[in-house]
Amino acid sequence: MDARADLAAWNASRPTNWHDELHLRALNRRVLGGERLAELERRAAAFGAEVAALGPLVARAEANPPAFVGWDGEGNRVERVEFDGAYHDAGRKVWGCGVVADTAEPGRSYEQATLLYLLSHEGEMGHGCPVTCTVGLIRSLRRRADEAVAARFLPALASADYDAADRGAQFLTEVQGGSDVGANAVAAEPAGDGTWRITGEKWFCSVADADQFLVTARPLGADDGTAGLGCFLVPRKIDGAINGFRIRRLKDKLGTRAMASAEIDFDGAVAWPIGPVDEGFKTAVTAMLNSSRWLNAVGNTGILARVYAEASSYARHRRAFGSRIGEFAAVRRILAGMKLEWLAALHSTWLLTGLDEAVDTGTASDEDAAVHRFLVNANKYLVSTSCTRAVHDGIELLGGNGAIETFSVLPRLLRDAVVYEQWEGTHNVLAAQVRRDLGRLGLAGVVFERVARMLKGVGHPELEPAATLAGAALEELEGRVARCLADDVHGDLHFRSVLGAITRAVQAAALLEAADAEHDVTLGAELRAVADLFAHNHLDPGFDPEADLSFATRVAYVLGDDAG
Repeated sequence: MDARADLAAWNASRPTNWHDELHLRALNRRVLGGERLAELERRAAAFGAEVAALGPLVARAEANPPAFVGWDGEGNRVERVEFDGAYHDAGRKVWGCGVVADTAEPGRSYEQATLLYLLSHEGEMGHGCPVTCTVGLIRSLRRRADEAVAARFLPALASADYDAADRGAQFLTEVQGGSDVGANAVAAEPAGDGTWRITGEKWFCSVADADQFLVTARPLGADDGTAGLGCFLVPRKIDGAINGFRIRRLKDKLGTRAMASAEIDFDGAVAWPIGPVDEGFKTAVTAMLNSSRWLNAVGNTGILARVYAEASSYARHRRAFGSRIGEFAAVRRILAGMKLEWLAALHSTWLLTGLDEAVDTGTASDEDAAVHRFLVNANKYLVSTSCTRAVHDGIELLGGNGAIETFSVLPRLLRDAVVYEQWEGTHNVLAAQVRRDLGRLGLAGVVFERVARMLKGVGHPELEPAATLAGAALEELEGRVARCLADDVHGDLHFRSVLGAITRAVQAAALLEAADAEHDVTLGAELRAVADLFAHNHLDPGFDPEADLSFATRVAYVLGDDAG
């Protein structure tokens, strides 16, 4: 009976508003102010409460996944995807918070990151991907499309009314292409009236129920590789009729199961170019993929926050061997590691969010643009891998209960996190792109200079050892990067781990900056403990927790009373 009472107390202790979490609010307070901050606080508080109540709807939508309906009762082709009503009920909350509608106006990145971060406390939910794809399509139209094309298609995408809004999708992947986008073969043929006709097969089409598709296709006679790809908008229907496409089947996915992914064939679908046809790959990457990679990291960070909240609260309530498990040193070390990963991801992703906003508003300096180009890929890689490991640790901490779908949200978060890792580029693909960028565009010096400047600005005496350590690690990394760029064999073998180390240095600098700037006494002390242990854990090759007599104290300062 006592054990069941503990479980009941654990469930009752779950927050009723995810926006009550102090670290997110402190970050937004440091980067925003005035009416903008006040309005974001109001919106985020309302949405944080809604997300905290969405669990039953999400579980029902996952238990009743989408189904493909090819024909109606009269034998007419409809190519429709049907969902459980719970999916739409959740969608109305998500679209209603304005996370998509904000995209219509440049410079709303902090708002969108905050709302998607809160949303992701329930995982992808079947709506994180549609939100991200729609944001990317709006940005593509807003930045690159002809005025007439944008005027025709953009307003319906930017609506906050779920039932009236169009949803966007991005269909890039082909069975022979995958990450090798340059191998794509779907063809585009001009119709002579400003529109094009798209023909061919797309292999992995998430948001298969979308109303507008961003599609890459190769104009007849165009060059091979990515240089020959165009970027096109394909509406689902033209004058109420299916626009030249057929859904073969829905994908049976490990995670993000409430959202429909499919294989789709196009046969002369009417399309409009988004931007110059000979710059299609540039459009797809800069407006669509970069937005998706940024928001992918935001989503992973929200999952990390939820995992830590679930695991630390469970440790406070669960008793074994006569004690709360949060009192056991082994459990406390696991929780401290999870908290480091969550807060490191939060701060590096908010650093990226500021760069994203500068790019979106056209106010980014050359240095901002260079650091953004690096971090949008590096951060997605590292945060997604950290997220999956942390969810796994959370499940392990819950013991056998951790594997039970009805016991906690963690099994679903693990399935979603694994899919997030593959979303918008595998780790090797992202590492290869960053390596090319560092060499071809000379980004390495710019990135190292920005991080070094962040570290030099840290003035709190408690943070000086960690800042010095991070600076030394940065100097050592410059040589490792140079060798990877100079020696292809060495770079192919080792750059992925080097990229992880660089990104850890960025995260350490972001944590140190935040800890140095935080004026709240309690939160400042917690952030200093987090930044210090993170820097030693990831950047000091000589750091040995076994030999550190103060390690238990470090862990205690990181956790505060979270596990007590």
